[in-house]
Amino acid sequence: MKRKTAFTLIELLVVIAAIALLMALLVPALSLARQQAKTMVCQSRLRQWGTILALYAQDNEGRFPYNSSGTAGIWLLRGTLLDLSNTDANAPQDSFFHFRTKDIACCPLATRYYWTDPFHGPLPFPVRRPTLDEPPCWDYGSPGYPAWVIWAPWPVFVGSYGTNRFLFGPGFQSTPNQLPKAPGEVFPGLDVSSLGNKANIPVVLDSKAPYGGPPSASEVPPATNAGSPPWPCCIPRHDDSVNGVFLDWSVRKIGLKELWKLKWSKDFDTNGPWTLAGGVKRDDWPAWMRKAKDY
Repeated sequence: MKRKTAFTLIELLVVIAAIALLMALLVPALSLARQQAKTMVCQSRLRQWGTILALYAQDNEGRFPYNSSGTAGIWLLRGTLLDLSNTDANAPQDSFFHFRTKDIACCPLATRYYWTDPFHGPLPFPVRRPTLDEPPCWDYGSPGYPAWVIWAPWPVFVGSYGTNRFLFGPGFQSTPNQLPKAPGEVFPGLDVSSLGNKANIPVVLDSKAPYGGPPSASEVPPATNAGSPPWPCCIPRHDDSVNGVFLDWSVRKIGLKELWKLKWSKDFDTNGPWTLAGGVKRDDWPAWMRKAKDY
């Protein structure tokens, strides 16, 4: 009689253990590859932002839209320019150069947002239409929700990039406490084409708020990885870095500690107290940032 062959229990367990080991090795690699692919998509979207902003500056004598608070860049992120003479919140809005910025508004790693207002549909009451001289109504992303949302004027707009607010107001040339205080003071828009060292001046980068930028080089880092109002871009969206587009329209990764080495404004000290040149020690950083590369 022929003997029937079959797997023994031990052989079956060995095969299962081998499959489990292979899965344990492959899953992290696949996850890393997926994250790297999303990082590349993020950089591709920022290159499109660079094209939009370069075209805008070219058509406006090298100047960006501006206001005294530096929040005018939000309208560029939204991709619309409001008719200042129209107070109808539902009036059509013209796009910049026929670009649909909604399609490039979010990094693929940051698509969630959190409502802090009680309305999840068309607002049931009249909302005064903001103008270019003021930001729209928006909500800052809460911890765990990496995007921000504009909910007035309607329709809702979700984004996860922010502008360097100093480029969209008078603050690039002077620190905020040195700005003229005269009532009705009109500031000329900054001629960005005249600035030097463009490769180190950030324009748009990963952020939990639609605008940001530290008031000075001594601004302390956020205590947690959820960012802070002065540092909404100091978040580990791409491991220990964020993506950004610079004034020479190049796009690259920016180390979290490298944020203190960028030229946010004319008076920003790139060798300030939070840089190696300024004497910072690794233990000076919040615990969540200590393993990041030093600059």
